[in-house]
Amino acid sequence: MADDRVIEEIVTQFLIKTCQLRPQLTPAAVEATVYCVNAATQHDPVDAEAVYIPQTTGSVAEFYIEPMLPHIGDVDVMYYRNNIVAIPQGYPPPTQLPDEFQNHVKVVEIIDSHLPGYVYLELRYLLSKCVDDGRYNVIEYDRWMYATNLLSEHATNNHGPALLTEQSGTFLSVDTVRCTHCPSWPPQASRWATRHRKYGWPYSATVDRVVINGCDVVGVAHRQCKRDEWMSKHQHRLSFSRAEIVLINSWIPVQQIVYHMLRVFLKTERLTESADNSEAGRLSNYHIKTLMLWACELKPRNWWTDDLSLVRICVELLHEVADWLSEARCPHYFIND
Repeated sequence: MADDRVIEEIVTQFLIKTCQLRPQLTPAAVEATVYCVNAATQHDPVDAEAVYIPQTTGSVAEFYIEPMLPHIGDVDVMYYRNNIVAIPQGYPPPTQLPDEFQNHVKVVEIIDSHLPGYVYLELRYLLSKCVDDGRYNVIEYDRWMYATNLLSEHATNNHGPALLTEQSGTFLSVDTVRCTHCPSWPPQASRWATRHRKYGWPYSATVDRVVINGCDVVGVAHRQCKRDEWMSKHQHRLSFSRAEIVLINSWIPVQQIVYHMLRVFLKTERLTESADNSEAGRLSNYHIKTLMLWACELKPRNWWTDDLSLVRICVELLHEVADWLSEARCPHYFIND
């Protein structure tokens, strides 16, 4: 046991000393920026005035540390069009929008499906900006027109809502996700913003920042619905990528290092694979992210810092994953149900 403790201390000190603050301009960050700039200059093929508003997500945006082992395998970019916006069901149509939106904007209403976090987008309003005061006039559409979730009729190189673009040479591949932005924090996650937090994380200012950023809706059907002709083409999922970036960047360095270690373990132990190659039989980085978000909220700060052992922390968190697997549950961090 004493030898094990010595090894734990060596591993912990090595990782603490080698995981430095990430430089502002890493190659991956530069590639992500270039791709975002290119995306922002593209126009919607249907609406010549519409442009795409991109945002870097995934590892490039989440990590502010630079570990020795590579932790960025690709560049993740989400983008939404400035001629369409989403609102929660029952909310009034907006009369004002951020400056990035154009003069004519379609409004889709987020309609819950029978599965928590999975929704439909019903076309409800057309907004036309007034020249005098910059506010929008509202025209109501006929009911029962729903947005599809199809990336492209001919898209084959995609997984979930993401379209993979392979780059040549030394450049990283790019995962792009088209989404619809919702400036309002969704009622499906209303309890997240107000629930009691015994240990004070995330701080109230961080919660406010998350809520004011709203969320996004990405086009992908739940695996149980992919054989249904209508649901497979119209179901969407609420995305909290904006919130995750803010929260993960508020972690202390130890928490970011643990997150990195667990992701590496997940990959090297091939826990992201399954015997039957089914989506249901896989663990993913998102499970680890969910585990970490809950741990940061439910465990006191001294659990992470006192008598620091990164090995001990990772082992205890992996035991929690084992409990989730044995009970066949993985509680969503944001959505109420």
